[in-house]
Amino acid sequence: MTAMNENEEILDEELEETADEDTAETTEEDDEDSEVSAAESAEEAIEAERERYLRLYAEFDNFRKRTAKEKLEAYGEATARCIEQLLPVVDNFERAMEAPCSDAQYQSGMEMIFGQIKNFLEKLGVTEIEALGAEFDPNVHNAIKQSEATEEYPEGTVCEVFQKGYMLKDKMIRPAMVAVSN
Repeated sequence: MTAMNENEEILDEELEETADEDTAETTEEDDEDSEVSAAESAEEAIEAERERYLRLYAEFDNFRKRTAKEKLEAYGEATARCIEQLLPVVDNFERAMEAPCSDAQYQSGMEMIFGQIKNFLEKLGVTEIEALGAEFDPNVHNAIKQSEATEEYPEGTVCEVFQKGYMLKDKMIRPAMVAVSN
């Protein structure tokens, strides 16, 4: 029986050596796997940060564009309101110039001041809406009266202007108040 015990011991030793070799190989494989998985996780982390950076950059770019657009719109809106408040003064100035005046110098001075006002409005991009003799357009004309059609003003034509209309570039400031031939 001792020979059998010796054989068993030898077998146990061989099994232990084989197990040690397998463990060593497994440890080497685990080390390689852990290095590969660490490299992969590092690459994934880098890619995630890169995507986060790109999203953040795109959001900032959109924010910058949006605020620039809002700034332009606010400027345009403020300009339109200011011009809207100035237009009654322009109307009264035109009426005053149409009134008879015996002082030629006074009349000349008023015309020069009115010319400056007109130039100022033109520089801002304010244009007068064509009305008298034009075909009625409900987008730019506000009809407050209907008149009989004549040869000079056929049906659907603006035949009288009560108040001039103005636009700031492509934005309506005030529609023209008109009479339309019917």
